[in-house]
Amino acid sequence: QVQLVESGGGLVQAGGSLTLSCTASGILFSQNPMKWQRQAPGKQREWVATIGSGGITKFADAVKGRFTASKDNAKNTVYLQMNSLKLEDTSVYYCGVLENWGKGTLVTVSS
Repeated sequence: QVQLVESGGGLVQAGGSLTLSCTASGILFSQNPMKWQRQAPGKQREWVATIGSGGITKFADAVKGRFTASKDNAKNTVYLQMNSLKLEDTSVYYCGVLENWGKGTLVTVSS
């Protein structure tokens, strides 16, 4: 059974930084791309980033240049480093693999 647990969310001021973590179990972590999505209040869920099995990353235009992603295969963990946070980054952030998703972690950016 695949389990994904996100952590690291919280309250941060605009312009600040936050790093999210997602630890996976029940999968061959090193062989699967991992994804990040987010859902802001009242909005549809949207894709944020993907980190491939080889570590290659892709980002949505809205976060490109501000967010980075990395993975630690030894810890079965992926990270989303978020810099220069904006009010519009306020969302619940989810990590996923294949068709499985975690419960999310809330990021609130304040002015």
